Amino acid sequence: MTITLHAGDLPAGLSFGDCVAIDTESMGLNWDRDRLCLVQLSSGDGNAHLVQLSQERYEAPNLKKLMADPKVMKLFHFARADLAAIYRWLGVMPQPVYCTKIASVLVRTFTDRHSLKDLSKSLISIDLSKEQQTSDWGAPVLTQDQMTYAASDVLYLHKLKAKLDEMLVREGRTELARKVMDFLPVRAELDVLGWRDVDVFSHKPTRRPD
Repeated sequence: MTITLHAGDLPAGLSFGDCVAIDTESMGLNWDRDRLCLVQLSSGDGNAHLVQLSQERYEAPNLKKLMADPKVMKLFHFARADLAAIYRWLGVMPQPVYCTKIASVLVRTFTDRHSLKDLSKSLISIDLSKEQQTSDWGAPVLTQDQMTYAASDVLYLHKLKAKLDEMLVREGRTELARKVMDFLPVRAELDVLGWRDVDVFSHKPTRRPD
């Protein structure tokens, strides 16, 4: 495994093929307050590229171009949060998207365990460490442990997608999954614009109870 750290943007000409696994790390989950710090990417070849973003600069033209490329599938786990962070801080909404968590919820109805750690252990026998999940991603210098953790969140998404796609076909839910994932960018935009905790489809839209 090779982990390459880039400052501020991807290098020009770097290709991830027709499907790129993506994850993000932020200072928190309040997108008005908590800045986007890191974007991790992998083509599924066992290598990861990490883009460290400065709070003064979010131009990242090469990264934004990739996010907006309609010919490249963007592969996430729990895409809703990552899409919102990217949209809020980079000003671009990744499309098209695939979310392994949504695929898992649609086909692994025998369990309520749909985290990346649970999926990786169950489907591909890989036990991911989550020790660095709540570390300081805004630090100017990332530790090797942080970079290894960040890379692990994208290295196996292609393998998980392949397993989940087989299950979606088996259960006849491929088209349903596609429709749900097509709506994800809209759901993320609603989150950023203030409807994060509101069910806009409810007869009486109210905030969810804490």
